[in-house]
Amino acid sequence: MIKFSSFQLNEKDCSWEQVQEQIDQLKNENQHLKAQLEEYTQGGIKILFSGKANAQRIARKVKPRTLREIKNLCIGNEEEKSKNLVIEGDNLKTMATLYQYHGKIDLIITDPPYNTGNKDFRYNDKWNEDPNDEGLGDYVSSDDTSKHTKWMKFMLPRLQMMKQMLKPSGVLAICIDYRELFNLGKMLDEIFGEENRLAIISWQKATVNNLVKHVSVCTEYVLVYAKDKEDAKTNLLPKSFADYENRDNDPLGDWTGNSPVAKDLTPNNKNIYAIQSPFTGELIYPGKDATSQGTDWRNTKTNMKKWLEEYGMEYEERDLKDGVFPALVIKDFKNFADPQQDSLMRTSYEKAQQRLAERNWPKLLFLKKGLGRPRIKRYLKDIKEGKVAVDYWNDLISIPLDKKIGGSSENATHELRDRVNGQLIGVKPLELFKRIIRLWCPSNGLVLDPFAGSGTAGEVVLQLNRERERERNHSFILIEQGFNPKEEDKKEKNWCRTLLQKRLQAVITGKWVDGKTHEALGGGFRFFELTKQVDSFTILRMEKQELIDAILSSRLNYYLLPNNTYLIAKNQKNEGIYLVWNSDGKKRKSEITEEVYCQCVLEQKKHGLASIYHIYARNNTYQTPIIIFYKIPDKILIDFGIDPATDTFVNDEKGK
Repeated sequence: MIKFSSFQLNEKDCSWEQVQEQIDQLKNENQHLKAQLEEYTQGGIKILFSGKANAQRIARKVKPRTLREIKNLCIGNEEEKSKNLVIEGDNLKTMATLYQYHGKIDLIITDPPYNTGNKDFRYNDKWNEDPNDEGLGDYVSSDDTSKHTKWMKFMLPRLQMMKQMLKPSGVLAICIDYRELFNLGKMLDEIFGEENRLAIISWQKATVNNLVKHVSVCTEYVLVYAKDKEDAKTNLLPKSFADYENRDNDPLGDWTGNSPVAKDLTPNNKNIYAIQSPFTGELIYPGKDATSQGTDWRNTKTNMKKWLEEYGMEYEERDLKDGVFPALVIKDFKNFADPQQDSLMRTSYEKAQQRLAERNWPKLLFLKKGLGRPRIKRYLKDIKEGKVAVDYWNDLISIPLDKKIGGSSENATHELRDRVNGQLIGVKPLELFKRIIRLWCPSNGLVLDPFAGSGTAGEVVLQLNRERERERNHSFILIEQGFNPKEEDKKEKNWCRTLLQKRLQAVITGKWVDGKTHEALGGGFRFFELTKQVDSFTILRMEKQELIDAILSSRLNYYLLPNNTYLIAKNQKNEGIYLVWNSDGKKRKSEITEEVYCQCVLEQKKHGLASIYHIYARNNTYQTPIIIFYKIPDKILIDFGIDPATDTFVNDEKGK
C-alpha cells in the first residue's frame, strides 16, 4: 500500500531547513509512486509485498568490502589456489565486492535458507534502509507473522545481484521447498522474466512416510532461469549416467559394463563363435551354446582376440567342429572337455588374476571376478548422444549409500558426516548438484554458490574436474556467512571454517574423518574474509596493509609479493603492482617521484618481473611510458564498481 507523508508545518516553530526536508521527502515519495505506477501499468503479473520498494533499491546501495586472505585456510599450490575462491561473509556485500566478476559467471547454483522457522536465517530490520549495517539481526521464528515478507525482502536484492553476476548465456539454478516456492517463483519471474524460465524441477529427496496424516512430502524443487533464454544452452544427460564409475582407475574415465552380444538373424553369421575364458577355460558363445540362434558378438573378431590376450595368454582361431565359425581359444590348449585338467589352465588363471590385481582392466570383462560371462566396457566420454532432461528427478533416491556420490537427503547427511563429521540441516546431495552442473555449465565454466553451506557445489566441481568428464575444467566461487545456528550450541560456531573449508580440504587431500582410504581429488582454493567497507572516505584513511587488501580485493588476479618497499603483488603477465602510500593520505607523501621509481626498478629486478610498472598513488610527478599510474582512491573505487564522483555503487545495466 502506498502512503504519502503528512505535510504539516507549525508556523511558530518551523525553520527553513525543516521546510526543505519535508519538501525533499515529498519529492522522493512522489518519485517512488511514479516508478511504481509505471511498473504496474506495463501489464503482466507483479508481486507486491510490504517493503518491496526498499528491497529493490538495496542492491544499488550496498557497499563493497575489502577481502583479507587467510593463508592458513588456503589449500593447494599457487596455480591450484588461483582457480577457486572461498569467501566468508555476507553474500550481498560479497557479490558487490566481486564487481570484476559481474557478467562473468556461467552458472549460479545455490540453496538459500527455506524459512522453516528452524533458525534458518537472520533478518536485521535496519537493512530495510541501510544494507551496510553490520548487525546480523535475529533469527526469524516460525510464529513471526511477517516471516514470509522478511524472507522476500532478504532474497530480492540478492536475486538482483545474482542476475548481474551472470553472463548473457548464464543460468541460475536455485533450490527451494514448498514453503517459499510460489514467492520465489514470482520474484524470479519479475527479475529474469517469465520467458526466461527454463524449468521447475521436482526431485525426490526421501522415501514415502506412511505415518503422516495427509500427504507425505517427498520432493523439493529447483527453479532454473536463464539470463537470456536465447543465449543459454541446456546440455544432454548421458544415458543412465548414474551407472558409470571408474572401478579400476582406468585412465579413460568412468565406464559401465555393456552386453557384448547383439541380436542378428543373418544366415551364416561369422560373428557366431566361441571364446575361451582365461579364468575358467570355459567356452562361451553369444547365446547359451553353439545351437543358439539370433545373437552374435557385436565387436570384431580382431578386437575380441586383442582384449582376450590382454589377460596374458596368446589366443588363436581354431575350428572346434561345433557347427559355428572357428573359436578364439588359448594357443595349444587341448582339454576342452575338462579345462581344469589342461596343463595351460593354471598359468592362464594366474596371469588373468594378476591382470585384475593390477587394475585398469581390459575392455573385455568377465563378471563374478572372472567366473561369469563377459561384458564390454562402455566409456562415459564416448557417449555422443544423451537424453533430454525431464523436470521430475525420481531416480536420485535409488542411488545406494555406498556409492561414491549419492542422491537423497539421507545420502547428503552421510556424505558430510563421512568427510568432516559435521551436521547441517538441509544439506543437498552431491548427485543433485552434479546433474545440474552437467546440464547448465559449459566446459571450463565458472560456478558461483552464494549460499554455499557445507560446500557441496565446490566438491562436485572438484569431482568433475578429477574425472575430466568431457575435458571439463570448472572453477568455483563459494560464499558463506559462516554461522552455525544449532540450538544446543552455547556459542555459535563458524561453519564456513568448521564445515565448508574442512570438507573441501578433506576431499582435495583424500583425508576424511572416517579413516578409510579415499581418492584425493586434488585442486585448491584461496580463502578470504570480508573486512572494511570501501568508499572514498575509508580508503583515504587506510593503513598501508589495509590499502593493500583493498587493491588485491578489487583485482583478484593479483598475486601477493610481501616484504618490499613499494612492490606489493604481480599480475598474470608477471608485471609488478606497486603502492606508494602514506597512511595520512597526503598527496606529497604518496606520490610517484624519480626516487620512488628507482626503488621500484630495484624491486622489479629482484623478483624478475616485466619492465612495466603498475603504480597506485595519490599523485604522479614523475612520468615515463612504462609507468601506468592508478590514482587513489579513484582507480580502486572504479574496480569495485563505485562511481568516484558520487561514491555510489554503479547500476550494472547488464543486470537489469
